Amino acid sequence: MSLVVGVGARRGVTAREVCDLVAAVLREAGRGPGDVVALATVAAKAGEPGLVEAAARLGVPLRAHPADVLARVRVPHPSDAALAATGTPSVAEAAALAEAVAVAEAVAVARTTGPDGPGGTGRTSGTDRADRADGADRLTGGELLVPKRRSASPGARVTCAVAVAYRGERLPPEGSGYHRGDAVFDLPGAVSNR
Repeated sequence: MSLVVGVGARRGVTAREVCDLVAAVLREAGRGPGDVVALATVAAKAGEPGLVEAAARLGVPLRAHPADVLARVRVPHPSDAALAATGTPSVAEAAALAEAVAVAEAVAVARTTGPDGPGGTGRTSGTDRADRADGADRLTGGELLVPKRRSASPGARVTCAVAVAYRGERLPPEGSGYHRGDAVFDLPGAVSNR
């Protein structure tokens, strides 16, 4: 299972604050740090030292998404404060979902190009051959596993949410799942949630 942790943070947040909240949220989800493939945030926060160091401690990349992209992702807990500070009503949830879609798509591409990658031998797994043989148009997407949580420290300087990246024939039966074909999530020309 590939998990993405979306993180929103105030200036000056420490890596310890971020890692403590990430650990608590992963425990809530019944998962561990080894399941996390990336931290994600809004582009304006990508250079925040506490976020950069937290990603390094977790051994995962810190992925940044532009505020206008995140603003188009429908989330269960939009925030006027986040909108005023970053230009998007959600950082943690929207970044987790946006990156989960990117991760799922990257996995789908890697699986269909074979173990040697593009231009390789073209060998694929039996599942991939079956996918192409039956003409299935597999969806890639993300679903919030844990919605936005705030740190317990005074001033709540960090928020995070956990999304799971998936590839399959269907969207999750309920909840906040998204795939590239959703009108609100199709990045080029997407419909705003505002």
